[in-house]
Amino acid sequence: MENPGDRRRVVVTGLGVMTSLGQDVDTFWGNILAGTSGIGRVQAFDTTDYTCRIAAEVSDFDATRYMPPKEVRRNDRYTHFAVAATGRAVENAGLDTSKVDSNRFGVFIGSGIGGMWTIENQSRILFERGPRRISPFMIPSLIANMASGIVAIELGARGPNFSIVSACATATHCIGEALRTLRSGDADIMVAGGSEAAITPLGFAGFCAMKAMSTRNDAPSRASRPFDKGRDGFIMGEGSGILVLETLEHARARGARIYCEISGYGCSCDAFHITQPDPEGRGLSLSMTMAIKNSGIAVEEIDYINAHGTSTPYNDKFETMAVKNVLGDHAYRIKMSSTKSMTGHLLGAAGGIEAAICAKTIETGEIAPTINYENPDPECDLDYVPNTKQSGTIKTVLSNNLGFGGQNATLVFNAI
Repeated sequence: MENPGDRRRVVVTGLGVMTSLGQDVDTFWGNILAGTSGIGRVQAFDTTDYTCRIAAEVSDFDATRYMPPKEVRRNDRYTHFAVAATGRAVENAGLDTSKVDSNRFGVFIGSGIGGMWTIENQSRILFERGPRRISPFMIPSLIANMASGIVAIELGARGPNFSIVSACATATHCIGEALRTLRSGDADIMVAGGSEAAITPLGFAGFCAMKAMSTRNDAPSRASRPFDKGRDGFIMGEGSGILVLETLEHARARGARIYCEISGYGCSCDAFHITQPDPEGRGLSLSMTMAIKNSGIAVEEIDYINAHGTSTPYNDKFETMAVKNVLGDHAYRIKMSSTKSMTGHLLGAAGGIEAAICAKTIETGEIAPTINYENPDPECDLDYVPNTKQSGTIKTVLSNNLGFGGQNATLVFNAI
């Protein structure tokens, strides 16, 4: 069995985000700590006939700041977000990509859904104008691996490159597999995370049909309320979260600023239901247990958990159950919050921005709140950092994400 002490150590050196709460890490982090909601009425299309009419949209986003106009036209909004967030992450890392070994520089960026805007727009053209008017860029624009490919082209990164699609666990899986790639010696630097742009008429209609989203339309900023007894569904968000990961040796050799170490990764499947989590939390419990073992830490060392915390009746209850299954009595001594109360649920990108939050938590000792926590649920009885940020010495953090299909992923971050 692998000895954690014998393998390459991996650190986080760069953070990039594109979200409703900010398009750079400092703005985003400030809004998170202030308990600011990024949720409002949908502006992208008319939601009059929809049961849910609110979302966390990225406003005032200009893709041409990050890509040539011709490339913007050829790519989907989810790829625009990924390129923009990656640019921010590389800049944040102080990384000069012209000075790295491009053969040992990889990219794992995934999307839970991919080019939804492209699918809808091109379908409209097909039905209204016929097949000869379809864009030759339709297929490469809509496929879910294209963000990873375009980012690699932009960076000249010829190392390992693929995209994981595991619904709302996508970005966390991408970061975890990047960790494995660096540990194995197949790369020195990895760009990893997720991107999503599914706030579209079809995307919204699908989730509304599932009755998965909140209908608290009269109070958008109060609609996402993880672990609260009155929660009634998630709020969709969009954007991207990207991390620059490096081996500790490589980061130190170039004098990089290091946020934290990423030391553990676990993944599992509920093997239970296509959308509902296992009612005993077994799949997530296994994922967390694997990540903790992989990290080499003791359960008692965990200080904070950034929860999946979607604000749905089932998820929040079963995630609480899983945390108690794994941590035992220590579950009542840690802090655990859901930042989706502010960002909405970015689906395949959720784990990317939440990993960035974990890194900032370790760096600053500031713990993000769960806003809109007003009515305690007896089945959700942990410390969810209600409504106001807290401070403390935070050395070890877990991040959980779950996806349709029963897919679970957990990451462990440590101070270094």
